[in-house]
Amino acid sequence: MKFPSLLKIILLCFLFQNTFAQSGSKEIVIRKSKNEIKLDGILDEAAWTMADSTEPFFLNKPYDSTYATYQTYVKVTFDEKFMYVGVVAFQPRESYTVSSFKRDFESGTSDVFSVYVDTFKDKLNGMQFSLSPLNVQREGLISLGGETDITWDNKWYSKVANYDDRWVAEIAIPFTTLRYKVSTNQNSWRVNFGRYYMKSNEVSTWSPVPRNFPPASLAFTGTMHWDENPPVPGANISLIPYLSANTNSNFPRTDNLEALPKVSESKMGAGLDAKIAITPSLNLDLTVNPDFSQVEVDAQQTNLSRFELFFPEKRQFFIENSDLFGKFGYPGSRPFFSRRIGLTRNNFTGLVEQVPILGGARLSGKLNKDWRVGILNMQTAKVNKGNDQFLPATNYSVGVIQRQLFTRSYIGAIVVNKENMFKNIPESAKAGVDKYNRVVGLEYNYYSPNNRLETETYYHQSFSPGGGKDASSINQYIGYHHPNVDINLGMARIGKDYKSEMGFTPRNGVYTLYRPINFILNPKNQRIAKKINAFGIGMDGNDVFDLSGKRLDTEAPIFMFLNTPAGGEFSVGYYMAYSFLYNPFDITNAADNPNPDFSKDVTPLPVGEYKTRTPFINLTTPQRHNFYVSVLVYGGPYYRNKKLTNGTTFGVESSMNYRIQPYGKVAMDVFYTDISLEKPYNSVKYWLVGPKAELSFSKSVFLSTYFQYNSQTNNTNINARLQWRYKPVSDVFLVFTDNYFAQDIRNYNIQPWTPKNRALVLKMTYWLNV
Repeated sequence: MKFPSLLKIILLCFLFQNTFAQSGSKEIVIRKSKNEIKLDGILDEAAWTMADSTEPFFLNKPYDSTYATYQTYVKVTFDEKFMYVGVVAFQPRESYTVSSFKRDFESGTSDVFSVYVDTFKDKLNGMQFSLSPLNVQREGLISLGGETDITWDNKWYSKVANYDDRWVAEIAIPFTTLRYKVSTNQNSWRVNFGRYYMKSNEVSTWSPVPRNFPPASLAFTGTMHWDENPPVPGANISLIPYLSANTNSNFPRTDNLEALPKVSESKMGAGLDAKIAITPSLNLDLTVNPDFSQVEVDAQQTNLSRFELFFPEKRQFFIENSDLFGKFGYPGSRPFFSRRIGLTRNNFTGLVEQVPILGGARLSGKLNKDWRVGILNMQTAKVNKGNDQFLPATNYSVGVIQRQLFTRSYIGAIVVNKENMFKNIPESAKAGVDKYNRVVGLEYNYYSPNNRLETETYYHQSFSPGGGKDASSINQYIGYHHPNVDINLGMARIGKDYKSEMGFTPRNGVYTLYRPINFILNPKNQRIAKKINAFGIGMDGNDVFDLSGKRLDTEAPIFMFLNTPAGGEFSVGYYMAYSFLYNPFDITNAADNPNPDFSKDVTPLPVGEYKTRTPFINLTTPQRHNFYVSVLVYGGPYYRNKKLTNGTTFGVESSMNYRIQPYGKVAMDVFYTDISLEKPYNSVKYWLVGPKAELSFSKSVFLSTYFQYNSQTNNTNINARLQWRYKPVSDVFLVFTDNYFAQDIRNYNIQPWTPKNRALVLKMTYWLNV
């Protein structure tokens, strides 16, 4: 199989540049205030009288063909320290939907007003600042033109005044929080303003955004012109020290589950994060002895695959500009995955635990409009895992540079290096561990001005001691996104010797063809349109081949779907899969259970071809109601061939949520998997149950409790986190984590609730602006 050269793709996209030209957009002038603005939610200062106001907002969803029913008007002004946004949002007070008083509330669960800012006008990277009618804040970073990560934290200020028919907000965003560059007499930014009104399921924006794109899509931003240059921010240095105290107890066991003496430890901890603005658009992050004990535990998953599962990054240090490092490659092969740093899997509990990070630094951001750069270096400590098993001290380094091309496209290069340090490590522990692993890569990503066409082309090469010659990863992708058709086609080749130890590449030595296609129709009849917003058919999935062209796996679900104007979704389909097992494999992954007897007599399926055929039905109810659910039910023939004809599966994946407005929500996730195979092969019934409560007692005190029962790994996990935000972005956390055996293991005298490990952590952070 041949891939188009990078030069050919660039030339092709240059030809598309004029084909997909975007029409003119909205404009607004931001004028400097001559008087002090008091942040009180009342737009009574003279600056607001003189300020430009936006035109009426246009709908993005459920339709994009008319103005919003409930309108929003926005004004902007600034002084030497802040950019101000004044908002008047019309909405009856009794119709508010606010999920929580907690900052960074979940997307799609609250009424919200949002500001989208693209200071460099590249239509790819920006910031989002959002506010609920009860003055609850949420901020995020926008990357790749419209993907928002709300785990980013920074300081900004707001006040809201509530009336019977509207709510009025004043927002003050410090220039030290924004990332931008001042150009004499040439200053304009790309901006948009968005609104989500849940009771009517209306999403609207000032500068219109087609309904097949999210309101954060920077391709459709308007222009904000400065009547005077924005101020050049002075020194912007933030220090974030922490103090912690923790106690933990481990209840170790041998491979035969014989109890070993309990190991308990109590210790104090201290560390420091620092944010230093080298320029207003280039930031240096430093960390010394970081601690991420307050980060919420991962939502567990039932693993029935032969490969590693992907879990998202949640640690704050790795969030800002994370797309710069982590979006190289494609989902099936990333050369850098930040969770490789400072995390490891505990084989006893099956959960992820921390590896001590001694320190690190990250320089990231914009050099100017065209150039973006990222450099990261982290050092972890050696870890003794017992039984002469060690994780060596390791240094992790990443370097990235991007150059913008055309209107919204860029070419980028990445270098990734992992260096293991074997000092004071027994020879037996070095077996199978390379001294180093490196990856270098070059990519080109094209996005048309109207966001309908995108392509990605890359070439990555890995280097390891004794690495083979076929150590490359190559990908070509093209996507076309129209309101009535969405096509995504791609082909990737991952060499058999390609290795990315700092990345996420579950499978090498394969070609992968991915081909999701959706056809979307919108009813023209008004009576039908009041009930059905969109409907259509689609096909998802991929095909995997070995390097000789032999098919290994195919996933080909086909489905019909419909969406309602209220936000409900329904789909029904038929899932078809093909697998060629080139090694015997237990598809139930019974070995993940710590009970030796659970997998002792399991016979894996033999080498050969297998087919799965499972009809499915999926329902999601509108989130504008306090109680909302999503349910997926599937079942049918499972891993069958000419010799094995009786395999079946049945599964339910459900999530139930109840909003206790405005104090939070309680939720219950229930996953049930029933696999029945003919003897002598394994049959199982797996349960994964996860009740969760997120409560906000005020705008500064929050409680999150997560319980997870996993019968596949025979583990019950409890994670409870009490948070007190005593100052902006400054917190006290009290975190309790506990792991138990979920089920009895009779032959080893283990009862349910037999402890595995537990920990109690008290941590205090303080954000200090220098």
